[in-house]
Formats: sequence, structure tokens, C-alpha cells
Amino acid sequence: MSVLDIRPANECRWDLVSLGEIMLRLDPGEGRVRTSRSFQVWEGGGEYNVARGLRRCFGMRTAVATTFADNEVGRLLEDFILQGGVDTDLVQWVPFDGVGREVRNGLNFTERGFGVRGAVGTSDRGYTAASQMKPGDVDWNEIFGNQGVRWLHTGGIFAALSESTAEVVIEAVEAAKRHGVIVSYDLNYRPSLWKSIGGQRKAQEVNRRIAQGVDVMIGNEEDFTACLGFEVEGLDENISEIEVGPFKAMIEKAVTEFPNFKATATTLRTVKTAGVNDWGAICWADGHFHEATHRENLEILDRVGGGDSFASGLIYGFLKTGEPKEAVEYGAAHGALAMTTPGDTSMVSVSEVEKIKGGGGARVDR
Repeated sequence: MSVLDIRPANECRWDLVSLGEIMLRLDPGEGRVRTSRSFQVWEGGGEYNVARGLRRCFGMRTAVATTFADNEVGRLLEDFILQGGVDTDLVQWVPFDGVGREVRNGLNFTERGFGVRGAVGTSDRGYTAASQMKPGDVDWNEIFGNQGVRWLHTGGIFAALSESTAEVVIEAVEAAKRHGVIVSYDLNYRPSLWKSIGGQRKAQEVNRRIAQGVDVMIGNEEDFTACLGFEVEGLDENISEIEVGPFKAMIEKAVTEFPNFKATATTLRTVKTAGVNDWGAICWADGHFHEATHRENLEILDRVGGGDSFASGLIYGFLKTGEPKEAVEYGAAHGALAMTTPGDTSMVSVSEVEKIKGGGGARVDR
């Protein structure tokens, strides 16, 4: 029996709706942003990446709720979304002022890193259309009640964009609960987003309020400390030194304070170099911990989006099987594979995920 009470698929238009901002990612490939003369262009956004992974890899029906400024960059982003198969019916458009003084679309310059040089992200997202979303912009009762949604996914990146986006998240979560929609939330703490609006104090104020309506909480040890205020002795601040035992203690504190958490999950990453990580994941549900297969010395091409791909695999596992052990294995396998290709989003198939999940390796397929 599933630990989550998920609405039947035949009652719903969408398996999942994501709420968040989507930016244009400019990637210098093997070079540096500061010296590049050409960039490859992708779309990306923490919340959206989950919807795209579920649609493109796992074949689920997904949509994204967001807002764009109506100009050529916005239409390019729309085209990327359409290529990924995610429904754009919930995308809203606002007039572009011609300059970007009042509204614009966000840009994200991202270096992959190599060896001892870590990945670097530089976002340019002031005055974006999505950051100006406010309560009342989206008719959640129509979406969740009349059209039907099984799962809502959102996160701390969108909630950090402005006072109003945090309120939009709360509005969406409360509406989801009224209509029996499962809510997942990725804490995704980004110091750069919070530093000018109150830092960790503000992050905790906002995220602790949102957490009260979350069914499936996702985050690493920095997220749980910075966003929810849980600190446990033995957790090193350096993510490469994470130990499973202390993290389990942190999760136990979290689910005690927030008994509405039906499942809590995280990736476990040891960063050896930008291109070599140890990789694993753990999920708490139904009073038990379930640990995914641990992969040592995982070779990585582009780590950005690995956590989002973990989340989409985890959600797929819950939607398909209802079993936490299966869900965390799907999440870890999908995240591992997603980091072997460039860009924020997954380029792999469900058969490839099943192969890796089942213990398969990199032997050539012919």
C-alpha cells in the first residue's frame, strides 16, 4: 500500500503541475563565461526541470505554471518547453515594456566546471515576469478541482524571488490540500537569492510556513539547516563530508516537528572533483529510511539539474509504485544519468533509467 494517497490518473488532466520560474540558460561549454564568445542556449528552472523530466523521460502528463514577458526571449523559452512536451496552457504572458525596466525574462549563465574548478552559476533575473506573480494570478481551484492534478511540485527558488511569489506558493499549496493533491517541495537554498531580503532568517520564516502544507519534502543538509533551522551535531558544513547517520537524525527532527511530511528525501553527494562525485540518496517514509544504491566515482559532465532529475525520478517512483524504496532508486538512477549530458534537463529514457536502476552499466547498446 502506498504511503501517499494519490488521486487516480483517470480523474485528472495532469499527473503533475510545477510552479516556478524558467530562465534562459547560456552555457559556454568547456570555457568560461568571462571569456566566451559563443554560448549554447537551453531552458532551465528548478521547479520546471522536474515537470520536464517526468514528461520527457517518464512519459507522464505535466504542465508548468509560470509567467513570461511577451518578447522574443519569452517565445524562445516557450519553444523549448514545447520541445520538452510540457503543457503550456498554464503559462501567462505580460506585455514587454521594450527595455526591461518593469518586466523581463531571466537569464542564467552557467559554467560546468572541470577538475578542481567547480561549476559556477550567475543569474540575471531582476524584474522578471515570474518574480512579479502574485496571489490571484492563477485559478488553482479550476486547475486542481475541475481539470484535476495528482501532484503539485514547487520549491524554495521560486519562493525566494519576491514577497509575492512566496505568497503564490502558499496559495497553491493550500489549494492543493483542499483538492487532495500531493505537494512536493524542494528547499533548494540559494544564498544569493536570500542575501538581499533577510538571509537565512527570512528563508526560515518563509520556508517553515510553507512546510506546514508539504507532503514530500526534498533537500540536502544545507537546505534543512538554512531553510528550516534544523542543525545536528556531526554534519560537516562541507557537503563532501556528509555522513548518513547525522543526516538521518536531522530528518527525524524534521518529521517530528512537521508530522505532515509523509516522505522526506535527499541526495547524498561527495564532491571529489567537478567531474567525479560519489552519489547516492535516502528517503524517509512510513517511519523507515530507504537508501538507494550508492555509486562511487560517478563521472559527471554537467551537475546542474541533477537534484531536479532526482526529484522527478522520485516522484515517478511514487506515482508508479507507491513504494519509497522504489521511488528513491528511480530518483538516484535518473539523477545519475541526467548529469552525464549537458543542460539543466534530462536527455535520458525510462529504459535507460530502468537499466541503471537494475544494476546495469555502460556497456554499449547495439
